[in-house]
Amino acid sequence: MRDLASPALTFAPELLLAAQPVRVAFLDIDGVFTDGGLYLSDQGETLKRFHILDGLGIKLLQRAGITPVVITGRDSLPLRVRLASLGITHVHYGTEDKAPAAERSLQELGLSWSEAAAIGDDWPDLPVLTRCAFPVAPAQAHAEVRARVRYVTRAAGGEGAVRELCDLLLVAGGHYAGLLEAYR
Repeated sequence: MRDLASPALTFAPELLLAAQPVRVAFLDIDGVFTDGGLYLSDQGETLKRFHILDGLGIKLLQRAGITPVVITGRDSLPLRVRLASLGITHVHYGTEDKAPAAERSLQELGLSWSEAAAIGDDWPDLPVLTRCAFPVAPAQAHAEVRARVRYVTRAAGGEGAVRELCDLLLVAGGHYAGLLEAYR
């Protein structure tokens, strides 16, 4: 059996070096936290499926002092409930123009683009992805997005892509092993 002192995760050294300064992570919802599908109930309510691994990843990120910021073009009660349950307090709902929202969050947090990571899957995410220091896309992201990021996750959106980003940032910041040790 593998010892917890020796994590199973490995990332390329150049990725870890590039991710070291990250103190804020900008996250899209549809196609990142979810699989990008829109599920509609008989009453026309939009339903979303979230992956549980992503939720713990966000909580671990917060414990390490990295602030998650959600910027999404949508808004719904189930989405608000999920984000509240994760303790995400920096959220921009119904936001199509994402770069100004990210700028506001950076100002509020006293951070700069050089301390930011972002994960997005489609064209509306590009203005944030192209400004931040560490841009990431989930595996199924649009080709134009995948071509402009530093890292493409092995996992798809809604299937652990957010957790993969969180793990990478935790390893880069030197927090991963210590956090894992708490689960020994």
